[in-house]
Amino acid sequence: MEVRRKLLPDEMALFPAELARIFDLFAAAGKEIYLVGGGVRSILLTKKPVNCDLTTDATPEEIQAITKEYEPYYENDFGTVGMPIGDEVYEITTYRSEKGYSDFRHPDQISWGKTLEEDVTRREFTISALVMSRRELIDLVDGLADFEEGIIRTVGDPEERFGEDALRMMRAIRLAATLSFRIEEKTLAAITQKAPLLANISRERVRDELLKIIGTNYPADGVRLLISTGLMEHIIPEILAARGVDQTGHHTLDVLDHMLESLAGCPARDPLVRLATFLHDIGKPATKRYHCVNCGALIKQSDLVDDHLRCPKCQTEQATHAATTFYGHEVIGERMAGKIADDLRLSAKEKARLTTLVRWHMFAYQPEMTDAAIRRFIRRVGKENINDMIMLRIGDRKGGGSKTTSWRLMEFQKRIGEQLFEPMEINDMAIDGKDVMEILGIKPGPKIGQVLNTLFEEVLEDTSKNKREYLVGRIKELA
Repeated sequence: MEVRRKLLPDEMALFPAELARIFDLFAAAGKEIYLVGGGVRSILLTKKPVNCDLTTDATPEEIQAITKEYEPYYENDFGTVGMPIGDEVYEITTYRSEKGYSDFRHPDQISWGKTLEEDVTRREFTISALVMSRRELIDLVDGLADFEEGIIRTVGDPEERFGEDALRMMRAIRLAATLSFRIEEKTLAAITQKAPLLANISRERVRDELLKIIGTNYPADGVRLLISTGLMEHIIPEILAARGVDQTGHHTLDVLDHMLESLAGCPARDPLVRLATFLHDIGKPATKRYHCVNCGALIKQSDLVDDHLRCPKCQTEQATHAATTFYGHEVIGERMAGKIADDLRLSAKEKARLTTLVRWHMFAYQPEMTDAAIRRFIRRVGKENINDMIMLRIGDRKGGGSKTTSWRLMEFQKRIGEQLFEPMEINDMAIDGKDVMEILGIKPGPKIGQVLNTLFEEVLEDTSKNKREYLVGRIKELA
């Protein structure tokens, strides 16, 4: 049923000046044009839209002519003309219909449409098919009712929509996690049924959608949906091994739920830091062992007696949760995170950040730690990753049911801040390799690196030694 309503003054006031100008240009040319998709949702949520998407009955060539003052460009086969406006890019797409999706992602055939109805009925979700003119909201697919009720529903048959483009399943979850909406039952059931189709989508596309989900307002809810629908089996299947793995000590959740709650509690906005927070304990299932609480001996699963463990060495009976250990899980986790990074086609730099955060997340601060120990920690983690590591730790604490911070963490952050500008790399020393060669009268070779590393360890231990006079003297001593 078609629904039209006048825009409220407050809604019209949210239109950026350039958007209003574009509407006026198309009206002067006698062409239809509508704001569609995320821009409409933003206005309905009383937010100013950015990177606006628009749809029109004008052809790509006509769009370029009408918007020539914006220096538009047309570099695709989908009827989409891009317009750089400041730091944003507006995209205007010709009405179109689509046929065939043999690769489960792109239409085999695109035809320019003549009506707005043709265009909106090809779109993914009802709330994405709402459009706005200069003065009016138009709903041809009951999207407004779904928006007001907080529902994600496909336009038309969900199995057909997801069979056309398998990535739409992840986008449905992204919308739900962004808006805190629920996915309509038939749509959710279709995602579960069609989940294996995600294997047909490029890993780069899957990665991008995953990071967008993790970057939403409710990332843990989004990841839970990925797991419950079976999509995660085709994204990061390794994390499923964490389900049902009990923990010890202050942990009341199994490993998977702890990882999810840690993700929910991570204050970082960077999706990669959130991903590291989610994956920080991924090595625990592979390292789970039972060790006697009395004598420390390794206990095998075969020693389980009526839900209790009996130590084969001292015969002490103990609950499984009391005896569980995960020694070295951060090392195994680093390797697994590296494999996941490769599988998701992360860049080398992104992989290094991810694995570093997972590897060193088990840091523990004690007030008696020396300044040198603090500097070694900074060096291991990297100056550029220190804040990210703190964000991970905050998420980890919240995932374990603790408060966001503690006096230890606050004191640790203070001491890190005090040491950040002290020498952290060999290049920070008051001498360099040329000095070593001149003083020792040697040519380039391994000896230079050996001397520099020895001196740097001394400087790292005591920064007052980072003086040229002292270091020159030590070079001579090491000759």
